[in-house]
Amino acid sequence: MKYRVVSIEQNILRKNDALAQGLRARFAASGTLVVNLLSSPGSGKTTLLQETLARLSRRRRVGALVGDQATDNDARRLAASGAPVKQITTAAECRLDADMIGRALDGWEPGRLDALFIENVGNLICPAEYDLGEDLRIVLFSVTEGEDKPLKYPLAFNTAQLALITKIDIADAVGFDRDAANASIRHVNPGVSILETSARTGAGMDEWIAFVETLIDRKTAAREVSVR
Repeated sequence: MKYRVVSIEQNILRKNDALAQGLRARFAASGTLVVNLLSSPGSGKTTLLQETLARLSRRRRVGALVGDQATDNDARRLAASGAPVKQITTAAECRLDADMIGRALDGWEPGRLDALFIENVGNLICPAEYDLGEDLRIVLFSVTEGEDKPLKYPLAFNTAQLALITKIDIADAVGFDRDAANASIRHVNPGVSILETSARTGAGMDEWIAFVETLIDRKTAAREVSVR
């Protein structure tokens, strides 16, 4: 029975990987940078994304897909930025997968986007296993979560290209140990970039936006080369 369960899970992931490759080709053809955001609930993911969309939409075409098990609360918050946003309600599922992304894109016409942000379901376990065709996987880690969080959920941190430490404005108030947190992150992913941010005060946000815009420019340039 255990072997059968493992076999089924492997088949599901293989199917997802194939769909993700199709999405990746689709995004490459349009020159759209795709960013997959992973975090625990309450890490400040929606607040960070709300500020990100508001800043980028002044000069870039950006949009977001939002995954939640229930409600469209986060999608409505993000739509206030003026960027196109679509909700994906996963019900019993604890993560987004490539099929959900593909179905959400069908019939959604936001126009060509420079960047598409995917706000994954608040969970550091299941979402880490699923490729969504993204260019960049970001893991958020709040100063309130405990410095050993990366050690407890290594896959999410090991598969990310950037770790965003959020709510840095309250780090002193909650006794956040920066050295311990960075050591935990580096233990599971020695090469990952780390950036401290606060969407509320703006700390680190200029660096974050500049980082994203650099990747947007690279993706756009790659598309232009491919169509020549």
